[in-house]
Amino acid sequence: MKRIETDRLILRTFCYRDVSAVYDYAKRDDVGPKAGWRPHKNKKETKQIIKNFIEKDDVYAIVLKESNQVIGSIGVHYTTIGSLGQVYELGYVLHPKHHRQGLMSEAVDQVLNYFFFGQKHDKIYVGHFIDNKASEMLIKKHGFKWVEDIDYKSRDYGLKQSKIYQLTQIDYAFNKTRGKQ
Repeated sequence: MKRIETDRLILRTFCYRDVSAVYDYAKRDDVGPKAGWRPHKNKKETKQIIKNFIEKDDVYAIVLKESNQVIGSIGVHYTTIGSLGQVYELGYVLHPKHHRQGLMSEAVDQVLNYFFFGQKHDKIYVGHFIDNKASEMLIKKHGFKWVEDIDYKSRDYGLKQSKIYQLTQIDYAFNKTRGKQ
């Protein structure tokens, strides 16, 4: 994965020294369930997840520059979504103590820019469970357009009602020129 830097963040490949920082947010009841996975029970479980991230090479560690601390993750996965079939899907999670600071918005913008213009893809999807209003606001802020509501198969909680959105390269570029992101 290409390392990406912003004013406040470094987006980089995960490594095993990240286990404690990831476990710090992954063990919380207010993080994983919003993304469809159960809170981590121990650091061994977190290490296995990081191993999967490293092997698949499709998830960035979100690192706060000022402290060099991992505070979340963001990735683009090739997966199947409802009637859309095989698509690229954006996914992300952020430690709650870093919410409402524009950090995830900063990370999303850089990942979208690289996805569309570095990797030359033309379309990406993202979804959120119906009750995740913070994710819904972030998605809409970045110009994604609603496509459909589906029952999304979450990793640990079975089917959950979700909203799916799409963003094209053209819409992303247009939004950037208008200063929407």
